[in-house]
Amino acid sequence: MTRTSYQTGMEAEDLALSYLQQQGLQLIARNVRFKGGELDLIMQSGNIRVFIEVRFRKSRYYGSALESITHSKQQRLIRSAMLYNQRFPTHHPWRIDVVCLSPGPNADSPSIEWLQSAISS
Repeated sequence: MTRTSYQTGMEAEDLALSYLQQQGLQLIARNVRFKGGELDLIMQSGNIRVFIEVRFRKSRYYGSALESITHSKQQRLIRSAMLYNQRFPTHHPWRIDVVCLSPGPNADSPSIEWLQSAISS
């Protein structure tokens, strides 16, 4: 049975979530949608609110996971993070991180790269 892109995306988010929780972050929310954008994971790291964009590539043929984040995608992420902060105000700092999952040496375990403060307004 083949997996849909939605299922593959959810599996990538699950892997990213597990990885980030192992690094000490705490989950606040998942898949928060706004008109024109979506926030994959919203987490807390100490007193910092962290918005996480999860990118997965099953091959490098079309470029890396990080390269898939276009300028317009960055603008949508920033706008969505600002809308979330308006809806749920905080006096603490926030940032947007990217977790890239790409093919690893073992087909069962992709390579994970966590880029903190990868996108700024």
